[in-house]
Amino acid sequence: MRKNFKTLYTRDQIAEQVCRLGGEIDRDYQNREILLVCVLKGSFLFFADLVRAISCPLLVDFVRMASYGCETVSSGIVEMRKDLEFSVTDREVLIVEDIIDTGYTLQSLFHRLLERQPRSLKVCTLLDKRIDRKVPIEADYVGMTLEEGFVVGYGLDYQERYRELPELYIFEDPSSAGEGRPL
Repeated sequence: MRKNFKTLYTRDQIAEQVCRLGGEIDRDYQNREILLVCVLKGSFLFFADLVRAISCPLLVDFVRMASYGCETVSSGIVEMRKDLEFSVTDREVLIVEDIIDTGYTLQSLFHRLLERQPRSLKVCTLLDKRIDRKVPIEADYVGMTLEEGFVVGYGLDYQERYRELPELYIFEDPSSAGEGRPL
């Protein structure tokens, strides 16, 4: 493994949490159809595994939000780069996010979708990182918590790299990695 990476959660730990979350979602929705909204790009691997862990009927859709650019800290300015194809009006909607950090991205998306009048709107996140939270937003379903650090792997990236890593890693001092050039 690269010297700047420290294992945070293994494949088995991730799989166990995804299975637990799927069970909790099944219990809460009790066979009602859910529209699962994947927040691209970081959530795609978690999303795929979670979809397979849920037995309730579901639809899938995707949004793409951006607030980081090429940095490791959110700019606080959130833009929607891809909107949903399905209407959320009068549907059970579950936003699936990779990590809640500052909360800016999730809060922006949550309010945008809430204005479209879903029957219910909840949030599922793989990682909840509370130390940097800037806005009051919470997830209804949380896989794992993270005290601090910048995470890569299992879909999460640094400057579009490292998404393919099968586990979650703390990326220690990404600025010194020598790979920080823009794509």
